[in-house]
Amino acid sequence: MAKYMLIMRASDEAQEAFAEAGIDFDEMLATMGRFNEEMITAGVLVAAEGLEEPEKGVVVDYSGDEPVATDGPYGETKELFNGFWVLDVPTMDDAVAWARKAPLAGPGMKAEIRRIPGIDEFPQDNEWVRRERAWRERTGQL
Repeated sequence: MAKYMLIMRASDEAQEAFAEAGIDFDEMLATMGRFNEEMITAGVLVAAEGLEEPEKGVVVDYSGDEPVATDGPYGETKELFNGFWVLDVPTMDDAVAWARKAPLAGPGMKAEIRRIPGIDEFPQDNEWVRRERAWRERTGQL
């Protein structure tokens, strides 16, 4: 098995469409809850979280000499990262199949899928990899 992160993204257009449509928060929670329950029942869900609205977020920009923190909202943002799922499935194709089932339909809605490399895929003679492995063992993650 491998872990894959499904990253929920929405364009400015999608955010505006949700606001204009008056999407009921309880209905949205029920829709996502049913999808999450399906993944739990299938035994593939590792983690899932939604995020607060961008107005409450902060971006730290590292492009200058010193990092600069800027409060939201972010007018220049084309797509916002709204939440994620981490799935433990055998292949990218399996992760794509789950992403296709996600209740994210609509213009400007996307899910990006990225594989999460395991600790065993990094150089095991590296001091920092050894330290992380020890931490994962201490905390029951390995």
